Amino acid sequence: MATMFLVVIYLAFISLGIPDSLLGSAWPVIRPDMGASFGFAGILSMIVAGGTIVSSLVSGSLVQRLGTGKVTLISCCLTAGALLGFSMAPSMVWLVFLAIPLGLGGGAIDAALNHYVAENYKAHHMNWLHCFWGVGATLGPIIMSFFIAEHNSWRDGYTTVSMIQFTLAIVLFVTLPLWKRVAVIREAERLNSKTPQDQIGELIQPAASSKANVFQIKGVKQTLIAFLFYCGVESTVGLWGSSYLVGARNMTAETAAGWISLYYGGITIGRLITGFITLRVHNRVLIRCGQMIAIAGGLILLLPLPQLFLIGLIFIGLGLAPIYPALLHETPTRFGRENSAKLMGYQMAVAYTGTTFLPPLFGLLATQTTIDLFPFIVLAFIVLMMMSAEKVNHILSNQTKSNGINY
Repeated sequence: MATMFLVVIYLAFISLGIPDSLLGSAWPVIRPDMGASFGFAGILSMIVAGGTIVSSLVSGSLVQRLGTGKVTLISCCLTAGALLGFSMAPSMVWLVFLAIPLGLGGGAIDAALNHYVAENYKAHHMNWLHCFWGVGATLGPIIMSFFIAEHNSWRDGYTTVSMIQFTLAIVLFVTLPLWKRVAVIREAERLNSKTPQDQIGELIQPAASSKANVFQIKGVKQTLIAFLFYCGVESTVGLWGSSYLVGARNMTAETAAGWISLYYGGITIGRLITGFITLRVHNRVLIRCGQMIAIAGGLILLLPLPQLFLIGLIFIGLGLAPIYPALLHETPTRFGRENSAKLMGYQMAVAYTGTTFLPPLFGLLATQTTIDLFPFIVLAFIVLMMMSAEKVNHILSNQTKSNGINY
C-alpha cells in the first residue's frame, strides 16, 4: 500500500510543477490582453514567491496540527481556485490578489510533501519526487502553448490546469485516510530494519530534540545557507544563462534557449538517474559529488574555447541534480524526526528566498557592470553552498565520533 500510495504523491508533485512555469509562457499573450507593462510579470512572480515563503514558514506547525494529508488537500484547493481565478480575471488587479493564494498553496504543498517523503520513504524516492516536479514544469508550457496556438486563448490554458488541480484535490480527498495509515506502516518497517545510518540519526536526535529553538541545533544555520545558495545558483543560471550566452558569447537567442533547456534537462535526468544510485550510495556522498561536478561545470564555463564551454552548463545541471533532494531527505536524520516538519518549512522558505532575491541581485550587478560576470557569480554561489554543506558534515561528524560511529 505504501508503494502504491507513492503514485498519489508523485501526481501531486507533477501538479505542483505545472503552475510554476505557466506565467512565463503565457505572459507574452497576457500582457497585451491586460494592457500591462512588460516588467509586471516580475511583480506577480514576487507576490507568488512571497506567499510561498510565508506558507513554508508556517507549514511545520500546520502539518503537526492538521496532518500532511489535510494540509496538502487544502493547499491544492487554494492553488486550483487561484488558477481558475486567473482564467477569469478581468484586470491585472485581480491577478495581483489571486497571486497570493497561488503562492500560499504552492509553498505549503511543497514543504508538506517533502517532509512526508523524507520521513517515510528512502532517498531514491525523494530524487524521483523532484524529477516529477520537472515533468510538471515541462508540461506547463506545453499545455499553455497548445491553447494559445489552437484557440488563441491563455485563459483556456489556465482553466485546464485548474481542472487538473481540482481533479487531484478529489484524489487527495478520497485518499485522506491513507496518509496516517501509510506513515504508521513505514514507521513500523523502519523500526524493524534499522540501518547504520539510523543509528547515526538516533545519536544526533536526542541532542536535537532537547532544543526548544530549532535554530540552536548545531548545523541548522549552515544547512539553511546551503539551501539559500543552492536555489540561488539554480535559478540564476535558469534566468540569466541565456542572456549571458547571447550577450557575452554572441549566440542567437534560439540557440541559447536550447542550451538552457539542456541545463534543465540535466537536472531532471540527473535526478532520475540519482534515484537509482541512492540505493547504494549515501546522500552525503551524492551531495559532495554533485557539488564537485557543478564546480567543474562552472570552471568549464569560464574557458575561452568556442563551444566547449557550453558543456559547463550541462555539468552544472547534472551536478545540481542530487543536491536539493538529498539535503531534504537528510533532515530527519540530521536534526531529529520531531524537528523535521518545522525545519522542512524553514528550508523551503530559505530556498524560495534564494530563488526570489539572488537572481535579481545579479541582474542589478550585471546592469551596473557587465553580464560577463555571470560564470564568476555562479561559481561563487556553488563554492559557498559547498562550504556550508561541508561545515554541517564536520559538525555532525564531531557529534558522532565520541560514540564510535563515523558519520
